[in-house]
Amino acid sequence: MTFFSPQTQTAIEFAADLFRQAKRAVVLTGAGLSTPSGIPDFRSEGTGLWSRDEPLEVASLNTFRIAPEKFFQWFRPLASQIFCAQPNPAHFALAELEQAGCIQTIITQNIDALHQKAGSKNVIEMHGTMLTLTCSQCYHQVDAASYLTLFVEKGEIPHCPKCGSVLKPDVILFGEQLPQSAWLHAQRDARQCDLMLVAGSSLEVLPVAGLPMQALDRGAHLIIVNNSPTYLNVRADVAIMENVADIIPAIAERALHG
Repeated sequence: MTFFSPQTQTAIEFAADLFRQAKRAVVLTGAGLSTPSGIPDFRSEGTGLWSRDEPLEVASLNTFRIAPEKFFQWFRPLASQIFCAQPNPAHFALAELEQAGCIQTIITQNIDALHQKAGSKNVIEMHGTMLTLTCSQCYHQVDAASYLTLFVEKGEIPHCPKCGSVLKPDVILFGEQLPQSAWLHAQRDARQCDLMLVAGSSLEVLPVAGLPMQALDRGAHLIIVNNSPTYLNVRADVAIMENVADIIPAIAERALHG
């Protein structure tokens, strides 16, 4: 059992009360939700992926088109971590809240599909997914599982079974636009919600980082759970800077079971 300071316990209880009162709660999750599952985030000093690599050199659409082998060389360790990762208590707690009708939608910046593995159904993937690959030439789409197994274990770059061209993971690289349908859906839900929980996101990546402001501008309550402060902590009803894998389950337990 995790023990919290009196201040944190009060914040958890207040957040749970907001969930119980909400009619249309939406969750926005970022990389910090999956770090307890062993997947590194991108911006943490010293441990984030961008503290070691220049994103435009390894993870851009231009690099993938010109030198796909350079992209896949960088991508292989991350793909291995994602491929082996399992949902952590925060993922399961959010799935439980959704199943209980306390959450309408989960908007995620993550590509790891851990929300779905935990049982969440209504997930909007803003930055794509690792579950599928698409041919860079003929646009034939395939399930990623078998291709990623060979890629992770042997380093074999995936090729299209129809035309032989390189298959691209269906994740959003630098230089690519967000999927339009996902973005429109996310904006609609942010504007219609009466409560937004931001979990594990530093709110530094636009345009997704602007979604909580859209919710606030329409009168929604805001809960932020993240290890580091965000630009909206001062606007939040509740801001808890602690481990999401501890705090989110505690909020869910209090909201669902009192």
